[in-house]
Amino acid sequence: MNHDVIVLGAGLAGLAAARDLSAAGADVLVVEARDRVGGRVEQAVLPDGRLVQLGGEVVGRAHTAYLELAAELGLTLVPSYVAEPGRMARATAEGVSAGDPPHWFGPGDQACHEQVTEAFVALARTVDPEDPWSLPHAAALDRLSVGAWLRGEGASPAVVRLWEIGQLALASGSYERTSLLAALRKHAAVPGDDPYAYEDWEGLRVAEGSATVALRMAAELGHRIRLSAPVAEVAIRPGGCRVRLACGETLTADAVVSALPVGPLRSVAVTGVSEARLSSLHRQRQAVAAKFAAAYDKPFWRSLDLNGLSECEGVLGSTWPQSEGILSALIPPERYGVLLGMPAAVRDQELLADVARLYGPEALQPFTSYLRMWGTDPWTQGYVTHWSPGDVMAVGPLHGTHEPPFYVCGSDQWVAGYMEGAVRTGRAAAREVLRHG
Repeated sequence: MNHDVIVLGAGLAGLAAARDLSAAGADVLVVEARDRVGGRVEQAVLPDGRLVQLGGEVVGRAHTAYLELAAELGLTLVPSYVAEPGRMARATAEGVSAGDPPHWFGPGDQACHEQVTEAFVALARTVDPEDPWSLPHAAALDRLSVGAWLRGEGASPAVVRLWEIGQLALASGSYERTSLLAALRKHAAVPGDDPYAYEDWEGLRVAEGSATVALRMAAELGHRIRLSAPVAEVAIRPGGCRVRLACGETLTADAVVSALPVGPLRSVAVTGVSEARLSSLHRQRQAVAAKFAAAYDKPFWRSLDLNGLSECEGVLGSTWPQSEGILSALIPPERYGVLLGMPAAVRDQELLADVARLYGPEALQPFTSYLRMWGTDPWTQGYVTHWSPGDVMAVGPLHGTHEPPFYVCGSDQWVAGYMEGAVRTGRAAAREVLRHG
């Protein structure tokens, strides 16, 4: 049977694209390698009914595509961890502290931090997030790492350390290996007074669970989704595209929408797409990261006047409370190798020891915990897009574009690689498919 459109991948991007195409009357088939939908969005249910988010959780007020979709699905947006009372904690080799300024700051460091922040924000105003390549000095900014730029602006070692611990808390790769142009572009997409304003980027969550966004879209699509069907080969031909599954079965369609992360996509043989577009896709990289979640009876960190939010220099990069009594954490790329080196049987306890250093011995006794190794999961091979120096120019203006009847979407294809990016580009890809007939 020939389909109008085959969508590769049943994460947020693929589901959003398929939902809009189906609503417009197109015959859509979604093929997904896993035995579930959602991709890097996943949840578990505790015995007491609480949901634990094992993947993406939070969005911000600027994430309009996601917010609109959540409303269409009848879901409720509520404040995220930003509403938690208490102070943020920071853990480094020399100790743990709470609140600002960080414990390693000395005289003059706070003024220096404010000065370089102001310079960064001003520079970001010159960048068009939709077309950073048009900036006159784009190549020079892209070659420069954020860390090198900070030192060039006169940032003290203590200030560089604060920016670095904050960046690794997001698990998107060290600022020593992050393009300044990419960081400026990200800020220009969601402008503010800080390099990364938690309220703007992460101030909201879906009360019914972020994975419910994917589950409700999947329920609407029903039989149009085929699970446990990894893709091996895609042949793009005007008037007739072929998708060969790993099992050997061949499917046909008038158009193909790829919603696969850039890592897994590299293992799919794609023909009929220009070398330039494939080179742009294959040049992207993702931060190799992991997510950890631990469920407790109560949010015991509040008794210490802490809000559960932290930035760390241990194996963990950060923690935050996802809901009542449930802590999330990220392991950034620079520490993923340490995690891989641990015997699987001790990983949870060693990560909990990092949490206990922040919040005390109660952290060692969750009634359950979860670890998702995104970096070595064959169907993700990473977390958010990591733009190393030179990557923005190397990927080039073809980033996020389409070559009908081949369309591309996914969190990788937006500025910052968030759930917003998946929904935004998924829906945009559907519009392009429909526009080209």
